Amino acid sequence: MSTPTTEKPRHHHGNLRAALVAAGIEMLEEGESFSLRAVARRVGVSQAAPYRHFGSKQDIEAAMAEHGFRELQAALRAVIDATEAGEVPLVDLALVYIHFAEDHPALYALMFGSELADDEARREACAQVFALIEEVTAKIHPDRDAHGMATAGWALAHGMATLHLEGTLGRNDDDFDDRVRAAFAAVAAD
Repeated sequence: MSTPTTEKPRHHHGNLRAALVAAGIEMLEEGESFSLRAVARRVGVSQAAPYRHFGSKQDIEAAMAEHGFRELQAALRAVIDATEAGEVPLVDLALVYIHFAEDHPALYALMFGSELADDEARREACAQVFALIEEVTAKIHPDRDAHGMATAGWALAHGMATLHLEGTLGRNDDDFDDRVRAAFAAVAAD
């Protein structure tokens, strides 16, 4: 007769790395502090399992930030693909960016945290978001400096998102989208 065990069943994942990143993001967005061990518990794997993919908490945070940039890029791409010839006003991309920040404030903060600035995969994912914004800007304004306009647009969107999240521009402001549109119109005016 076999002896019953008290050990929790361990789960196998087809893509443990992705499951760990998703669990880390869930915990972050829920406001839970997390460690690799806590993420392992959430996923239902051994405490040692995350260390096969991440050497430290900072490594999983970098992967979470990279994932956030990929999600942001997908949201921007969806708006671009839904328009004729991919010509989306820069302010519409800014609104997608700001709504992403509103919907994922903790992930947004992690994505732009200075402690992850040196992570190559995170930097590359961030650069791809910028390249997408620059590409759209070049289509809309072929006679202008697309790089400069994309930089200014991103800076304005990022600043407004951050000020909005901090409550400086009003967290419950029903006309916030109109304020964003007005700010972009003011900056675009020659």
